Amino acid sequence: MSDSLSWLDGGSGDGAFAGAVWRPPPGKRGAFLHARLVETGGRGVRVRRLGASRAGEIRLTRFLRNPAVTVEEMAAEAAARTAGRCAGRAVLAIQDTTVVTSQGGGGLYLHAVLAVDEGDGAILGLMHACFLARDAGRRSARGSRPLAEKESRRWLDGAGRAAEVGAKAARVTVIADRESDIFAAFALRPAATELVVRAAQDRSLGDGGRLFGRADALAEGGRARLRLPAKPGRTAREALVAVRFMAVELARPTDGVRTGLPKSVVLNLVDVREVDPPAGEGVHWRLLTTLPVADAAEAFAVADLYRRRWAIEQLFRTLKTQGFDIEAVRIGEDAPRTKLTMAALVAAVTIQQLVHARDGGAGQSRLRPVTDAFDPDDLPLLEALCKSLEGRTERQRNPHPRGSLAYAAWVCARLGGWTGYYGKPGPIVMLQGWLEFQAAKRGAALIAPQRNV
Repeated sequence: MSDSLSWLDGGSGDGAFAGAVWRPPPGKRGAFLHARLVETGGRGVRVRRLGASRAGEIRLTRFLRNPAVTVEEMAAEAAARTAGRCAGRAVLAIQDTTVVTSQGGGGLYLHAVLAVDEGDGAILGLMHACFLARDAGRRSARGSRPLAEKESRRWLDGAGRAAEVGAKAARVTVIADRESDIFAAFALRPAATELVVRAAQDRSLGDGGRLFGRADALAEGGRARLRLPAKPGRTAREALVAVRFMAVELARPTDGVRTGLPKSVVLNLVDVREVDPPAGEGVHWRLLTTLPVADAAEAFAVADLYRRRWAIEQLFRTLKTQGFDIEAVRIGEDAPRTKLTMAALVAAVTIQQLVHARDGGAGQSRLRPVTDAFDPDDLPLLEALCKSLEGRTERQRNPHPRGSLAYAAWVCARLGGWTGYYGKPGPIVMLQGWLEFQAAKRGAALIAPQRNV
């Protein structure tokens, strides 16, 4: 087994990051890297800082430059862990692409597929991740290249990988934004998956009409209130939106003839647009889906699934300027840079899992197990720390069942300084509590051998 295995996200077995801080198996430098990334998650990524010492810096440098370590193997190990968490669940496979480095019209890009529980929004882990090197000016020749050589192939590969990783899930629904509006993605989708994609192209229909014009002519099917979160340039607000829906037959584009794609595909269109929007801020989504849409309730349900894309946007923010700041890493060689970025991506998933678990899954049918992010052997220490942190009042007691990730998140939040009274603990508090937990674990590990003498 190479250094890139057995270190990625949490879970049982050697190298789970909870135990790797103080006792990584011989040669498992990846475990040390992951633990250090989680610990420094809110303060950017620098190899010298991650190493914490000259010896640690050399250790990580050797790992990143080890030719036996590959980003493909890292991604595969993360996906293997995610597969077990998907079993029996309705899973959203949310995929998107983000810039790692930009150079003129090209640069290095990261494409990821994140598994999210459809019912409770819990982050289950990575299903797929890969890097793309884009050359300036290459986009002009994209129409003449075969599908297998196009960058857009990543959307088909992401859906295919999601189907493989989610083979034991009750259902897998792939969700993506406008860049994935590709005829081949609909025509060649895995049989075991559903799709929800935001339309970008005013496509020709099988009867000769145009997609957007046909949608504009539809009568309203219903209205609802939609809460819009704050984002750069926009404050949080509530919008009144109207929904329209219909079945559509998308005609094959001209470049699909030589690729052997079918003449058309039949989907459902869900059109969500704001009623009397503020100037320049109106919501308007045209969503293409393979899911059934027979009434307004099902149409709004599709729109709600699309809104869950927020999870991968938050993940990328944690990876970038609001967390690990991977864009600022000064490594000239592609191989070490991509390995460090992949490691940071998996660590960012861990952080998002803890933050999500802080709410405890109120109203959810099932809580995520502690082994999503901790080693099973960590539970006794978590329980001992919890007992010392709980107060006399109900508000000061851990409300979550033992063995759940929510239980562990409460302990980390309290260790990080959260009192239980004011607001919700954020990522910084959670990370600080995680550091305190690791310190306690190291102390316990030092004492244990002396007791056995």
